[in-house]
Amino acid sequence: MIEIQWYIIGAAFILDFVLGDPERLPHPVIYMGKAIDFFEGRFRRYFKPLLVSGFLFAAFLILSTWLVAFVTLKLSFYIHPFFGNFVQVVLLFFCFSSASLEKAAMSVFYSLKEKNLEEARKKVSYIVGRNTKTLDQKGVTRASVETVAENFVDGFLSPLFFAMIGGVPLALAYKMVNTLDSMIGYKNDVYILFGRPAARIDDVANFIPARISVFIISLSMAFFSFEKAISALKIGFSQGSLHKSPNAGYPEAAFAGALKIRLGGPNIYHGQMVEKPYIGKEFKDPEKESIKQACDLMMFGSFWATLISCFILFVFQVKT
Repeated sequence: MIEIQWYIIGAAFILDFVLGDPERLPHPVIYMGKAIDFFEGRFRRYFKPLLVSGFLFAAFLILSTWLVAFVTLKLSFYIHPFFGNFVQVVLLFFCFSSASLEKAAMSVFYSLKEKNLEEARKKVSYIVGRNTKTLDQKGVTRASVETVAENFVDGFLSPLFFAMIGGVPLALAYKMVNTLDSMIGYKNDVYILFGRPAARIDDVANFIPARISVFIISLSMAFFSFEKAISALKIGFSQGSLHKSPNAGYPEAAFAGALKIRLGGPNIYHGQMVEKPYIGKEFKDPEKESIKQACDLMMFGSFWATLISCFILFVFQVKT
């Protein structure tokens, strides 16, 4: 196994904070998506039934991602330890997406600030799976805040968690899990059986990080308001299970409690109305400023999660 050092995590976080998602650099997730497209038809054709082929398909891609990352790092360290550490930082940097999510969400905020609802609908459609064409300002705002909350786990906390317990190869394997879920984890005629294993693997992978997120969000909010920090903790655990997803509700509920806004409710996803209960129902609907507040909270939470992770690794590695 390739042990990850505390400074690798710190450097990857700083790189993400400074660079975000550079458009000119080839992102591993793009190639993960291409691999999914390439192998899907082959697994559907050669393995029956669909539930079995879907499981073998997901397992093959996840394990292959881990193996490619592991071999890449082994070769990098063989060339030189410094080069190996550099490759680790770059690959882990690609696993984090806090800065790029903040940029995308803030572009929605600026459109709303300019009272350009049509442009805001278009921009929010890039980062959410629901139908945005008929959303009003509150609907666009709610969608933006919810995706910031949910992707705090998917785009930062989960890859950080897996990097800590299994190094960069496991963090990249998680990114494949998450990419699979986003591409085939749908309950429609095409993927209801084939995509179910990928969706369940994603549920299992995010189970612990989603619940850790409530504590991180509460801790982050404590630096601004102790009362809102308690609210984040309380709402996070009391209403997080109301969401149809076994994991997404926890960060959303924590954000709802921290910002004292109402999230959730029914929405149209991929042409189908999905009935979801409101989270933070005792609070008011979010205003456009809630997007900026959510982004600040996500970035501050990412900072604290990184700091805590680095401290834990440093203490553990010094003792051993």
